[in-house]
Formats: sequence, C-alpha cells, structure tokens
Amino acid sequence: MSTSLRPGGPVLGALLVLSASVLWGTTGTAATFAPGAGPLAIGAAAMGLGGLLQALAGARVLAGARVRLRGQWTVVVLGAIAVAVYPLAFYTSMHLAGVAVGTVVTIGSAPVASAFIERVVDRHRLGPRWVAGAALGLTGAALLCFAEAQPDGPADGAGPAPSALAGIALGLAAGLAYAVYSWAAHRLMARAVPARAAMGAVFGLGGLLLVPVLAATGAPLLDSWTNAAVGVYMALVPMFAGYLLFGWGLARVRASTATTLSLAEPVVAAALAVLIVGERLSAQSWLGVALVVGSLAVLTLPVPRRRPGTDERREREAAAVGAAQIY
Repeated sequence: MSTSLRPGGPVLGALLVLSASVLWGTTGTAATFAPGAGPLAIGAAAMGLGGLLQALAGARVLAGARVRLRGQWTVVVLGAIAVAVYPLAFYTSMHLAGVAVGTVVTIGSAPVASAFIERVVDRHRLGPRWVAGAALGLTGAALLCFAEAQPDGPADGAGPAPSALAGIALGLAAGLAYAVYSWAAHRLMARAVPARAAMGAVFGLGGLLLVPVLAATGAPLLDSWTNAAVGVYMALVPMFAGYLLFGWGLARVRASTATTLSLAEPVVAAALAVLIVGERLSAQSWLGVALVVGSLAVLTLPVPRRRPGTDERREREAAAVGAAQIY
C-alpha cells in the first residue's frame, strides 16, 4: 500500500482525495449551464484561474521553498505542462464524446498511466491491494464508458462516430496528463517541498501557460451572468478547493493510489447527470458504478501497519521536513 508522507496516514489521504473527486465530478454538469462557451474556454478558465489561485494562496510557502523548487525545476516544468494540457484535452473530450464518456475515459486511464510512471521512473512495486482495486475500478469505468458511448447501440451499424473516437483519444491524453502532474507534485513533496509550495508551483506555472488560451477563447464567458458564474464556480470550487484537498491527500498517498481513488469522479458525474441533467443510466452503467465504489472500498479500508523499510523511512524523514513548513 502507499507510503504515508504526512501525519494522518493513508486513510486520511484517501478521504481527502475522495473529497476532491466529488468536487471534480461536478464540472461536467456545471459546464452544461454555459453552452455558449467552448471547451477550451471552460478548461482554460477552470484550470488556469484555479492554478493561479493555488499559487497566490501558497505565495508565502512558495517563497520559502524557492531553493528546493529551483533544484527540481525540471519536475516543476513537466508538471506545469501537464496541468496546461489536461483541461484542454479533458473538456474537448467531453465536448466530442459526451460528459460521461470523456470523464470515464480520462479518469479510468489515469491510474494505469500513473502506475506505469511510478514503476518505470521510481521503481515502485505495486502491491496486490492496488492491483485489485484498480482492476475493479477500471472494469467499472469500462462498463460505464461502453454503456454511455452507445446506450442504444449504433444507429446504423457503422460504429462510433469519428468525433466520439477523437473524444476518446483526447480523454486518454488527458488521463496521461493527469497522471504526470500528480506524479510531479508527489515527487516534489517526497523531496521535502511543502505540499502547498509543490501544488502552487506546478499549478501556478500551468495556469500561466493557460492564460493565452483563456485570452483567445474566453470572451463567451462574459456574454452572460450565467456563463460568468459557471467560470467562477469552476475556478474556485472544483479546481481551487478541489486541488487543495488533492494536494493534502497526495502528501499522504502515492500518486498511483490517488489517481485510482479519483475513479469516484465519474460516479459523481454519472449521478449528477441523472439527478440534474436528466440523463438515464442503464443497468450496465449502474453495475459499472457499483464496481467503481467497490474499488474505492478496497483502496480505502485500513490495513495493518507494518514497520517501514529503509527507503520508506528515508522518504518519510525527508517529507517531514517539508510538512513542518506547510503552514
């Protein structure tokens, strides 16, 4: 199971990530209230403004950690690029393939990408608990994706439309970007960078990269109070508050576990689609939801504590230095 980098342990970390996932699950439904704004404008406003707020909120801690951040500048830049790519790919994926499919493909592919990164770069072993939880979650996500992509079957037997395929491809790209910036933030925290400084640096720089996109596409967000309210909500609640919770959670669990726990997001998105948007879910979709919930239970139930190995002790000692500076 994951290495705990902060006091409170992996259970608290899991709850924080789950809370963030609930907030993220509202984004697709919220975007439907601003149909005049394109996916690039919505994504740039949500992640761009949210990222800049992350940097402003952690400005004092960022200043104190500037030496450590300079020493890890390649990780910061890589994470920031992923932050900038993620919302553009994610919201365009939802626009082309549908809210449910775009969300499920993105979040469902992220744990696999995250596990691959950790295995190749960090040489982390993935235990049977993670494998079981990820298998359940990915199976549930696949059921949701298939059911929502073709709820009544192809109309003419020709298969999914090209736009849907493009949306699925962009969802996979967004899932990879999500895995990359989660890994980057976690890596900074494991190297004694305070959580707020790590998140502020990665998301603040990513937000700056999205400013030109927002300037070029964001005019429709000012066309009405409703559109503006959607943009403000997306920036403040799921992106700013959600990623604060996610950052605190990442300080307590590995990135692969965090991205797997984020499978709660498509469940929330599906529930809101039923309750608010008025969509109907098939029996297969509800089975997918149940499997995702089962995967969350596998990953969040407490496990017996064991004595950490040498590598884990060193990682905890390094992280403790940064933890003391978070506030």
